[in-house]
Amino acid sequence: MEKIKVDNLSFSYPSSDKLALDSVSLSIPESEFVVLCGKSGCGKSTLLRHLKKSMSPYGNKFGSVCFDGEEIEEMSDKDAASKIGYVQQNPDNQLVTDKVWHELAFGLESLGYSNSVIKRRVAEMASYFGIQTWFRKSVSELSGGQKQLLNLASVMAMQPEVLILDEPASQLDPIAARDFLSTVHRLNRELGVTIVISEHRLEEIFPLADRAIVMDEGRIIANARPSEVAIQLAGNGDDESVHPMYYGMPPVMKLFPKELVRWQDSLPMTLREGRILMEQLFENGTLTLREAGVQKLAEEKEAKSGKPVIKLKNLYFRYAKNADDVLRGLNLEIEEGKLHCLLGGNGSGKSTTLKAICEIIKPQSGKVKIVDNCRAAMVPQNPQALFTEISCEEEVLEGMCYQKLEIEEKVQRTEEMLKLMEIEHLRKANPYDLSGGEQQRLALAKVMVSNPDILLLDEPTKGLDPFFKQTLGRILRSLCKENKTIFMVSHDIEFCAEFGDRCSMFFDGEIATSGSAKEFFSGNNFYTTVENKLTRKWCEGIITGEEARTWIRSLL
Repeated sequence: MEKIKVDNLSFSYPSSDKLALDSVSLSIPESEFVVLCGKSGCGKSTLLRHLKKSMSPYGNKFGSVCFDGEEIEEMSDKDAASKIGYVQQNPDNQLVTDKVWHELAFGLESLGYSNSVIKRRVAEMASYFGIQTWFRKSVSELSGGQKQLLNLASVMAMQPEVLILDEPASQLDPIAARDFLSTVHRLNRELGVTIVISEHRLEEIFPLADRAIVMDEGRIIANARPSEVAIQLAGNGDDESVHPMYYGMPPVMKLFPKELVRWQDSLPMTLREGRILMEQLFENGTLTLREAGVQKLAEEKEAKSGKPVIKLKNLYFRYAKNADDVLRGLNLEIEEGKLHCLLGGNGSGKSTTLKAICEIIKPQSGKVKIVDNCRAAMVPQNPQALFTEISCEEEVLEGMCYQKLEIEEKVQRTEEMLKLMEIEHLRKANPYDLSGGEQQRLALAKVMVSNPDILLLDEPTKGLDPFFKQTLGRILRSLCKENKTIFMVSHDIEFCAEFGDRCSMFFDGEIATSGSAKEFFSGNNFYTTVENKLTRKWCEGIITGEEARTWIRSLL
């Protein structure tokens, strides 16, 4: 049975002459699990918002969107609210009450359900999603992963037939993201809920999905089983025929040249499938180790140490008098001209550390020292927290409001920064009309345009597509060469492995371990890259996709 039908849908925002959606048509059967992917700004979020009446964007629309044969715009408010659930990218944007139990009940109360129904459904959702232990907590006490799980449970309490999720795992650590997406998969398989999800973590979501839809510039360019999509995007394997979105596929799918899997009609998606293929390639002699035993990648040269510009000494901090310590004797030094990455689970205290450095919070004890009067600026986890103007251009200009510069120089810097962040075509757009990835780029532009000595970044790759991640990595590396210091909190393991100088693991309020990116990720079993997990049986020290592809090519 056809659950959702989109017929020749085109849409443009009032502030743009460009079509955000261009003649999009698709059909989603009941109980299907569909993943939507593509570059930031390709139209994913715009399409998803058209599938939910209350989220539908304002602008110029042509074509139709139907649910069970009925135009979504014609659905009753109650049916539109209960039958189609929607989970947003930022969990804080969706939470409306102060207590967990009230959040679970809020949607049902709004729709006028009886107390007995509300009580039964709340109890069921709390049990199903494992919320019992924090059922009576304040929402403000929850980690990012818990907030997103609460959003999902609150939506599912209304028993929707279709669940739409817009990059729901973008703010979660790798383990929390895996657990969250696994829960979504259970809803599909056990309850038959139709799932439509956009996500950049394709390595986690592709193996779960029935179908993958790839978008580019408002159009659908691929629509097939996930295992087949990369083959389609790879073309003939040469640079001219490869679609750029191929490089956004799950890491395992990108490691193997197309000619190595020509006997198959698809590429491996999971680590397990990748290992099986590696074993087959070695067994039939396609790949040959030139030396017996496990190879070892050449050691990286030890980078010269720089002088510490941020010193954290014995920091203690708690958010309430009777609460547990979030920072527990934290000691850390950040070197000048280095990109230092801080990793760890949701709620471990990473963002709190950034706030302590910026003096947003004041530790109960310990010292924060920034040497030589260096100026620090921070990009928060939620980019919308920085937005105060009605256009992207004005936002970037506002980032220099305290600097004594001529207006001509400010305008020039603004143009340069918009171009650097690849959003110059959005200069007149309202920041709230942008996709999550575009908002992230705008926030980066607004902070970086003031040219701070120290850049503090809280999940800067959140919502970014794989292509701009590479661009951002190169930008950050160039800043380090100019002796700028970057301290970044991130769950993006692959990004930290490729571009980070040093990595630290935050656990139990302090730094558990630190080291170069190479030694950090080579020594971990879980907090490490897909490439390291796949190749460590045959070669030690590989942590990036480029290293893995180079090594595989060397064995041919």
